[in-house]
Amino acid sequence: MERPTASSSASSSSNSRSIHLAFTSADQVHDGLESAVESLIETAAQEGTCGIRVTRYEAGRYTVALDESVPFGETHEDIAA
Repeated sequence: MERPTASSSASSSSNSRSIHLAFTSADQVHDGLESAVESLIETAAQEGTCGIRVTRYEAGRYTVALDESVPFGETHEDIAA
């Protein structure tokens, strides 16, 4: 599974159902989130029971996770308050 490796200013941690990402540069965010979503699509397709939720916690900090409240085949985005 590939993870964003733009530089030492981006970091991630994951398990098979979620990926936690931290970026220090705005130009890393799009590619990093896209890579994380793509890596979870395979697992979602195997399970066939959930979609993917991307949650922004603060500038540069995100979680991409399989979520049973998201319909299969969809990706939803949230901003944590």
